[in-house]
Amino acid sequence: MDSKAMTPTIMLVDDSSICNLIMRKGLSQLPISADIHDFTDPVYAFSQLTVLQPTLIFLDLNMPELDGWGFLERMRETDQHHRVIILTSSTSAIDRARCNEFSNILSYQTKPVTRSFLDSLPQFLQPRP
Repeated sequence: MDSKAMTPTIMLVDDSSICNLIMRKGLSQLPISADIHDFTDPVYAFSQLTVLQPTLIFLDLNMPELDGWGFLERMRETDQHHRVIILTSSTSAIDRARCNEFSNILSYQTKPVTRSFLDSLPQFLQPRP
């Protein structure tokens, strides 16, 4: 296996380019090497899932045209099981509970992310067995 095949691919899907920039900066400070692709258009991001085959997706919930729940529903409908971390400004208990409907959601995090959360990310970037 070449090193490229072992490099994790991360997708940042958030309609706020500032949020993507902050997340990219946080990820760059970790002792990991990853290909990071950020998207402010969730429809386009969804179209890139089969191309990028991401190891991990950071997904915002509140976006125009296609919100995070719609993104997750489309993943389910197209039998895509990429691992997802919800990264949102929503503190809603209803949103947190709804995450249980999707087995591929690993975590629900509110913005801004904490350093301790960032430090925990390498465990989520290991290849699936």
